[in-house]
Amino acid sequence: MADLFDDVPARVLAVYAHPDDADVASAGTLARWARAGSEVHLVVCTDGARGTSDPDTDTDTLALERGDEVAAASALVGVASAENLGFGDGDLENDVRFRALLVERIRRHRPDLVMGHDPTAVFFGEHYFNHRDHRSAGWALLDAVSPAAGLPHYFPAAGSAHQVPLVFLSGTLEPDVWVQVDETIDVKVAAVDCHKSQFAHRGGWASEAIRLRAADEGRGAGVAYAESFRRLRMAE
Repeated sequence: MADLFDDVPARVLAVYAHPDDADVASAGTLARWARAGSEVHLVVCTDGARGTSDPDTDTDTLALERGDEVAAASALVGVASAENLGFGDGDLENDVRFRALLVERIRRHRPDLVMGHDPTAVFFGEHYFNHRDHRSAGWALLDAVSPAAGLPHYFPAAGSAHQVPLVFLSGTLEPDVWVQVDETIDVKVAAVDCHKSQFAHRGGWASEAIRLRAADEGRGAGVAYAESFRRLRMAE
């Protein structure tokens, strides 16, 4: 029997590598929680400037465009704050600088639940493997959550220690918890549609894929639409 998560965390911090990642991965869940009163904060790690196959694209212009797309999607989802750390696509490293930035955000927002990429999910069949930035962001986030953010002598300038109770990892091959998103699937689709620089040229393919994936997850959980995660209980 699928484990449906019905709780509403008071504060949520979502940390994703690229401007569209949070909406593709978890906008239905974030919108559900925001509607129910959660204070949802989003951290995007890269500016998205290299996210195009067009060699003639001006990357500075694309970065600005993708920032606008995040703002539009965040308004639909109900995000309380969204910021971009400004790393270049492909440049994310699980190093001290990156972890310090994430620890500071964790201690600033003091979330009850942190959400991000599952870095252990690498090979998805024979046609896709997980993006390097996703893996780097996922490992850095886990290392920032524990032990760094919870112990005062790690990055003392980043604020007072905060132990995150729950972590939800998306894009996982080992889901063990599901969130029903029947009432927010339309919000998720609309949020993904905001990322026109990534999906507009695909003729509605992304919207259809989002619905099909959420329906597939829902069938496994016994509901119409769902998003799945790998759950880590960091504090009981």
